[in-house]
Amino acid sequence: MASGAGWGSDHESVRAGSGMVATPHWLATEAGRAVLEEGGNAIEAALAAAAAIAVVYPHMNQLGGDGFWLIRDPRGRVAYVEAAGFAGAKATPAFYREHGHEEVLPARGPLAALTVPGQIGGWSLALEAAAAFGGRMPLRRLLEPAIAHARTGFPVSASQNRLTTEKKDELASVPGFARNFLDEEGAVPEAGTVQRFERLADTLEHLSRAGLDDYYRGDIGREIAADLERAGSPVTREDLAAFHAVRRAPLHVKLSTLELWGSPPPTQGLATLMILAIFDRLGVKEPESFAHVHGLIEATKRAFLVRDRVVTDFERLTQDPADFLTKAAIDREVSAIDARRALPWPHKAAPGDTIWLGAADRSGLVVSYIQSIYWEFGSGLVLPATGVLMQNRGTSFSLDPTAVNPLEPGRRPFHTLNPGMAALADGRVVAFGCMGGEGQPQTNAAVMSRYALFGAPLGEAVARPRWLLGRSWGSPSLTLKLEGAFDGGIADQLARAGHEIEILPQPYADMMGHAGAVVLHPGREGLEGTHDPRSDGGALGV
Repeated sequence: MASGAGWGSDHESVRAGSGMVATPHWLATEAGRAVLEEGGNAIEAALAAAAAIAVVYPHMNQLGGDGFWLIRDPRGRVAYVEAAGFAGAKATPAFYREHGHEEVLPARGPLAALTVPGQIGGWSLALEAAAAFGGRMPLRRLLEPAIAHARTGFPVSASQNRLTTEKKDELASVPGFARNFLDEEGAVPEAGTVQRFERLADTLEHLSRAGLDDYYRGDIGREIAADLERAGSPVTREDLAAFHAVRRAPLHVKLSTLELWGSPPPTQGLATLMILAIFDRLGVKEPESFAHVHGLIEATKRAFLVRDRVVTDFERLTQDPADFLTKAAIDREVSAIDARRALPWPHKAAPGDTIWLGAADRSGLVVSYIQSIYWEFGSGLVLPATGVLMQNRGTSFSLDPTAVNPLEPGRRPFHTLNPGMAALADGRVVAFGCMGGEGQPQTNAAVMSRYALFGAPLGEAVARPRWLLGRSWGSPSLTLKLEGAFDGGIADQLARAGHEIEILPQPYADMMGHAGAVVLHPGREGLEGTHDPRSDGGALGV
């Protein structure tokens, strides 16, 4: 098993013959592995892992968030599911002005819980997809590990302990937070402390019997809406009833030696594809060199400038994102890059915390999935009747009506989430992704350039030292951050080129996100998986 143990370049991947799952928490990985062992397919394994991790990694995701799926079928077709909730009917600039918020939306509390949670709707469409490819496992079996962990308890992870400590002061007064995430004395539970979520267990058990649609249009939906109304959230029962996850065509681009698929707006999937496409055209030959790192950083800047101008609710796009993935468009961006000097970078970065997980089976099904409540613990609001922790994704809206993503009822907010899928020239299929807000496209590009373009072993591609341009995990600075284990000579070259360098004290830092990948090898070569040694998880196969 590849797990959180073992830092650095000696981190190994896991091989298997029938199925593979990788997640940032070992209990979620085990939930997915057990489904594969019992004959479930990769989509069913991903669903079981997604439900389990919503319980055991609650600072990163829960039932009140959003999610996005890329599913590659055995014939090579890639489908995409968007499960992003829209702003509630009462979520207007006037509503927030009445509550004293003239310029910026509140980041925590009931008023930050302003969008419908879309995640469970995405699970519903994924369950349909699983059945279409022979999946026969009942929903109750897929939710069983999550229910058990919520009911009988699970050990608090080091990551949850650390982030609860960091965020306690701003969240302790939010309704439901202290009762669920602090002990009876109001202290942060130590790592390893057994934690239980009885109300959440009840909710999952009810959904396992009544079906996932009940979350929006049944008893659970009624309880969620009533608690939101009592708390003062602008999301209504009618908003919940109106929500459905949707299927869309994924974004797609061809590079010199591989194809990539990504999630369209409102996600920043366009940025991941652009970074890798731009870098591929730069013709860098030496991995882990100044040219490699500088090239990816400068490609990131070009992609983010486009992203921040274009990406909004899919239904309100004014430009086709595919236009920025054409050869001519990528060549224009390449021509704007100086191979020796850094582009000055005053940029407003987006925070966010997330989980990515992947699964694959020998039939050829490959899943790349990501779900999130946005910031650590989302809005912090835990609904008393259901135990649902509400996201604060709506804080990416602007109260400026001329902004790219202005607040208005029914509109979907900008999303940092973006799962990835790749097909290499030799027949390998790779599901990849990571958490980390603004860092997600950067880490995706670092991992895939190492693995797919330069041939690094999968485990090493994920574990090697990384960098982050901008802000993530609450850091206020917009510098180019390098992990402490990063090559000092390359760091000096980057500084001389004009990058504003910040060396992190940790050799390997949570700030860089938790990356993972699952690979379907061609023929009889089987499956492979890994997850970040920076996380609490790993990969398991059958």
